[in-house]
Amino acid sequence: MPDIQKVSVALTGEQLTALKAAVETGEYATTSEIVREALRDWQFKHEQRQLDIKRLREMWAEGKASGPAVPLDFAELRQEARQTNKR
Repeated sequence: MPDIQKVSVALTGEQLTALKAAVETGEYATTSEIVREALRDWQFKHEQRQLDIKRLREMWAEGKASGPAVPLDFAELRQEARQTNKR
């Protein structure tokens, strides 16, 4: 088991009530278990955000490297899309 360290966290009364209720109903064994699960969820979301940011930066760089933007004729683009959908 990893090294466990204690920290103090300030919660609202509503949050504390929700934690205690989850323990009392047997959904979780301890309030610490709930907090650890919340941290795992946060870590996962944080890592996903970092990957999303990285991918967006890559896409931005690809777009810049592809050359200057050219004007689009949206009527022509719509017509091409309709033709593609008919196939």
